[in-house]
Order: sequence, then structure tokens, then C-alpha cells
Amino acid sequence: MNSFSEKLIGNVDKVIVGKDKQIELLLVSLLVGGHVLLEDVPGTGKTKTAKALAKSLDLDFKRVQFTIDLLPSDLTGINFFDRQTNSFVFRKGPVFTNILLADEINRATARTQSSLLECMEEKQVTVDGETRKLSLPYLVIATQNPIESQGTFPLPEAQLDRFLMMIKMEYPSHEESIDILKRFATEDPLDTLKPVTSKAELISMQNKAKKITVSDLLYDYAARIVEATRQSDDIIVGASPRALLAFVAAAKALAFVRGREHCIPDDFKELAVPVLAHRLTVDTQYTLSKNNKFVSKSELAESVIAKILDEVVCPTEDFS
Repeated sequence: MNSFSEKLIGNVDKVIVGKDKQIELLLVSLLVGGHVLLEDVPGTGKTKTAKALAKSLDLDFKRVQFTIDLLPSDLTGINFFDRQTNSFVFRKGPVFTNILLADEINRATARTQSSLLECMEEKQVTVDGETRKLSLPYLVIATQNPIESQGTFPLPEAQLDRFLMMIKMEYPSHEESIDILKRFATEDPLDTLKPVTSKAELISMQNKAKKITVSDLLYDYAARIVEATRQSDDIIVGASPRALLAFVAAAKALAFVRGREHCIPDDFKELAVPVLAHRLTVDTQYTLSKNNKFVSKSELAESVIAKILDEVVCPTEDFS
């Protein structure tokens, strides 16, 4: 792992216990310039992880609690008439930041959710016909609870495809639970967390991650994995060309985080589920498995990815 990755992950580790894998994936997304959907049951540290990452970076950070009455203008901003100047003035919304935490994003209506599409894809906001660029780097970290359905609006496929990754936080182990109790016994370490990197350094690291070498064999391997999702009988709509671009970019960033100048097949194997699974469209909300147990859409998509990784021949040359 390179020094930049070590100091950033180590700083977040001061707050978050036992989530090195999830923090590493967040760092990969940050280096790619992609967006992240954190999904799991309440209380697993989704919001605190996002806040710890934001505080570790010397970047502007804003948090929005998504609710059913949240309007698109509450996010993007609005033009209002200023009587003192006798003219319309634009009041910026919370999307004008570097890191936006969209908490419980699936509690907002589809109209409000869609107002983030332009921000996430084109890094700009258009209000009343005028387009304004967002400052870079720009990262949206959204959270959602996959279990609770009352009062929620599932993210449409177009919105999901804008997220580079969907990361599941998972429950801590018994030992990690004890560490959490001790760490938060007297105070919240998030309150005293300090930035460990600057905006200029982050942008420099993003540019270096783009230059990681990917061999032609690995380009072929990534393409065959993505194409296989479109041929599966369990999948209605497979991964898009945007997904393929994201897949390769994430693999390059993961290689960079781990201190390599080239990608290896394991980079693609590790990232296949977080990068591709949430982009697949399956037939029903729940389906029966072979042992007559119900599995969700995400579980079915993950099982399809695992099957594809077993079937697609992995290249075995020395990629160094």
C-alpha cells in the first residue's frame, strides 16, 4: 500500500473499527472520481464512515437528510429576487461542495433523486437554463437501508448506474464490537479527527491512478466479464459500457492503492461485485433459490457475478 493510501485509511481507522475493506473501496472510488452507495441495515456505520472520510480530507463537505418532502431545488439551489439589488440572485444548494453525503437517499421521491443525475455524471448543475460547474474533486456518498420499504422510493436503474460502487458495511465481529465499545466509551473520535491530505495532493493522486498499466489480456478479461452479464438467463439487463469503463478505472485505482504500477486479474475479481452487481436488472424483487429460500435482487445479482467469475477464463501471464 502506498503512503497516501496508508495515511488516509489509517486516519479513518481511528473512528471506524474493522472496515478496512470498505474504506479501501471508498478510497478507490475517490481516486476514480466515482460515487458510492453504502447499503446496509441501520447502525452499521454508513453515515459515520462517510463523515470520517470527509474529515480526513481537506475538502468542503455537506450532508443532506433525504426525506419525502425534499425538493430538487433544495439540492441544486434556486434563483430568488433580491429587492435590494432589484435583480435575481442564485442561492447555491448543498450539491455545490466536494463531498456530498446523501443520507437515506431512497426516502426522497424519484423527481428529487433524478436531480442528482447531472451532478454525478457531468459534474455540473443547470438551474433555470444556466449551467454552473461544480468544483473538483466531487464525490457523492449515498446511504440507504435495503430492508425498510415503507416510505421509500427504490433508486431507478439510471440512478444506480451513476454509482461506481455499492458497498455493504456488514455487522462487526464479536472482537470488533468490543473495540467499538471501548473506543466510544468516553468520547466520539470523529470530533477530534484532523485532515491528513490536501485537495492538491488528492488531485495529483487521481492523475497518477489513471496512469496505471492495464495489459491487453486484462482489457479482454474485463470485457468478457461484463459481456457475460448480458448473456445470463437470470439477468434482464446486463452491465452497460459505462459499467465496463468504471470496472477498468476502479481496477487501476485499486492497483495504485496497493502500491502497484500495473493491474492483475485479482483486481478485477475483487471489484466485480461492488462495481457490477448493483447495475444488473433481475426479474423480481425476490426469487426462490434451489433450496427453496428467498433471495433478494442484490443477492441474485451477486450470485450471477460469482458464477461468471468461475466460468470466464482468467489470464495467467506475468503482468508485472
